[in-house]
Amino acid sequence: MTTTYFMFTTAFMLGILGLSMHRMHLVSALLCIEAMMLALFTALTIFSANTQLSSTTLFPILLLAFSACEAGTGLALLVATSRTHGTDHLKNLNLLQC
Repeated sequence: MTTTYFMFTTAFMLGILGLSMHRMHLVSALLCIEAMMLALFTALTIFSANTQLSSTTLFPILLLAFSACEAGTGLALLVATSRTHGTDHLKNLNLLQC
């Protein structure tokens, strides 16, 4: 296992661990998802640089675009839930309530 592969795997696993353990606030869950996307972006960038194929250079840019859309949607949901519920605690978000 190379050092870069170990670092990307560790960063992604720390994002998953943070998402599973610190689920109290919506903003902390969004930050863990962004950390996972950043680890995937760096892994895809290094992979496309190592393979030197022109077809793989588009994948990191697409992932970055989807990550930006995900961050915008997450922040919009954070603002909407903090306005309606008064807090961003995930335990207060119940889909069964009207």
